[in-house]
Amino acid sequence: MTMPTVREQLLARSGDDSPGLLFEDESWTWDEVVRESCVRSAVLATMLPDGEPPHVGVLLENVPEFAFLLGGAALGGQVVVGLNPTRRGTALAADVARADVQVVVTDATYADLLSEVDVPVLPVECPDWAALLEEHAGAPVPAVEVGPDDLTMLIFTSGTSGDPKAVNVTQAKVAYPGQFLAERFGLSPADTAYLSMPMFHSNAIMAGWGPALAAGATVALARRFSASGFLPDVRRYGATYANYVGKPLTYVMATPERADDADNPLRLVFGNEANDRDISGFARRFGCVVVDSYSSTENAVIVQRVPEMPPGSLGRPIEGVKVLDPETMAETADAAFGPNGELLNADEATGELVNTLGPGAFAGYYQDPDAEAERMRGGMYWSGDLAYRDADGFVYFAGRTADWLRVDGENLAAAPIERILLRHPAVSEAAVYAVPDESVGDQVMAAVVVTAPLEPAGFEAFLAAQPDLSEKAWPRYVRVVDTLPRTATNKVLKRTLAAEGPVAGDGVLWMREPRATTYSE
Repeated sequence: MTMPTVREQLLARSGDDSPGLLFEDESWTWDEVVRESCVRSAVLATMLPDGEPPHVGVLLENVPEFAFLLGGAALGGQVVVGLNPTRRGTALAADVARADVQVVVTDATYADLLSEVDVPVLPVECPDWAALLEEHAGAPVPAVEVGPDDLTMLIFTSGTSGDPKAVNVTQAKVAYPGQFLAERFGLSPADTAYLSMPMFHSNAIMAGWGPALAAGATVALARRFSASGFLPDVRRYGATYANYVGKPLTYVMATPERADDADNPLRLVFGNEANDRDISGFARRFGCVVVDSYSSTENAVIVQRVPEMPPGSLGRPIEGVKVLDPETMAETADAAFGPNGELLNADEATGELVNTLGPGAFAGYYQDPDAEAERMRGGMYWSGDLAYRDADGFVYFAGRTADWLRVDGENLAAAPIERILLRHPAVSEAAVYAVPDESVGDQVMAAVVVTAPLEPAGFEAFLAAQPDLSEKAWPRYVRVVDTLPRTATNKVLKRTLAAEGPVAGDGVLWMREPRATTYSE
């Protein structure tokens, strides 16, 4: 099978006078998007030094300039390096250096973040940028050869468990999933895809921009995600499709419910990492279908939700994806559940999600052979995510490999405890992590965000009523906070929470004595 390229998909939109891009009060046809992209490719060609990697850093919100630069790089064989605005100082400068960025395109909002970067920085509001665009107005399609395996982006991982790594994103890695999802969801030029996830991240590109491009659907850009602005934007743009990663469904669900919420054009929302309560609640409230899938920036391990899946499950893994013991590399035992749904054999059943057939869509990390070797062991891709599998083949997420807790000599996984805490109607978000035990091992700590008053006595009663919560999984410490620390893509920074230890911080801390069930502030 010949893999598609983003360049081919863009060129297929040449001459297309249907709406291609909407942003606030502005609009462009697809033909205009392609022509603007050609201009950006010509500009980049003059800015990038000969003989060096053609890498341009982009530090922008979701604005049209980002879309035009992305298209221009895809047409001209250049590489967009998505820079994360939550990175600062030396960390951001290190990302730029690690990715061999030759020039950074930014705006006035973020220009000050780049003071330690030692490559040229060009804000799009400056006269130099306007002059370059004018000089290359009407530029033709770049006369270059671009293949499916050529890089079109470098996208950094979220960095929840360490320094971000730059993932190689090839033309095919964007074009093929875009084509697949467009066909799977029946997207067409009649659809409008609402894109509010940050475009420096893989979800926005592969679940939002890519499918819209492949289908010829309209892209409606939001400068940044806003829970209160989500439904007004959907109505304003006539959005029929939207993508998400992390907690956006939770945030939208936390806005005041109105009787006419379902009066909107949205028909399908696709993403990953939502919980069961928000998936069903969002679909009911807004009158649409929510499709949640497990994946990652590397896109090497995929688990798909299916209608018959049991509560709490990620779904069924695609062919070759298995749960393996990271030490023996053997498949783990089927999960055994007690009469109340409790996992009885966590040690034997929990392992790492692995693509046993090879790298899948993973094209490696840029100039990072050690990180690649850690992912590719024994010719298989190791995701770094813990899971267990039931006798019917359904997979359950157990957390990152750093999410193992050793409590009183027993291994516990964080994600199952989090799923139980989210059953409480007042708990909208929960993060479970390890803090050191006074003697040896770990103690369970939970940070929760609530949408209604929560008192220790009521929380104790709730925990006691959960038949699948073992005594050792009861949080020793509970921190009630307004917000959790997150990456720019809404992933919880548990290492930040764990480093702070059992403190109240900006919230309230409850603690129980060992083997007790009563919390005190």
